[in-house]
Amino acid sequence: MSYHEEQEQIENVKAWWKQYGNTVVWILVAAMLAYGGWNLWRYWERKQSVEAGVLYSTLEKAVDAKDKAKVTRIASDMEDKFGRTAYAQMSALLAAKSLDEAGDLAGAKTQLQWAAEHAQDDEYKQLAKLRLAGLLLDQKSYDEGLKVLGDAPPAPFAGLFADRRGDLLVAQNKIADARAAYRLALDKLDKQDAAMRQFVQFKLDALGS
Repeated sequence: MSYHEEQEQIENVKAWWKQYGNTVVWILVAAMLAYGGWNLWRYWERKQSVEAGVLYSTLEKAVDAKDKAKVTRIASDMEDKFGRTAYAQMSALLAAKSLDEAGDLAGAKTQLQWAAEHAQDDEYKQLAKLRLAGLLLDQKSYDEGLKVLGDAPPAPFAGLFADRRGDLLVAQNKIADARAAYRLALDKLDKQDAAMRQFVQFKLDALGS
């Protein structure tokens, strides 16, 4: 390559860099920031998960000790600080069960409502709704319980939701609607779940023809 050709190439590179250099730099900066941000996010998620796991263990101990005040406080802390982790949905259901057994129905309701609205996994959301509807049945808040169940639960929960709807309708003395709900439950429940199917059939038979 001659000196003239070499200088011409250098000038071409300089001209290209002058026109596009800033754009290239900003693209590189954005890529580095994105990569760094992704790593930072992953670190933050891991840190959150570890801390939430420690807090969940503390909750389990409070539940075993039947320390209602501590259970309530820890569950609230979990939802406030680690609401996006899997531990939050687990703690809400565990706290709800513990508070229900302690006779704190209002506290149990609060935890179930949180899980039904904020759980990361749909299975936990649906389970929270099912338990919440049962608690509302105990509180004689039948219309609210039916509202929680909704009209179209995911297929794996369709049978259980229909069964709980039947219970609420029986409590309202809506016998025909209750029969229809129990029949739907039998249709939707897993054929292998013999115990649950037998229980629903018993309730249906008790209503008469």
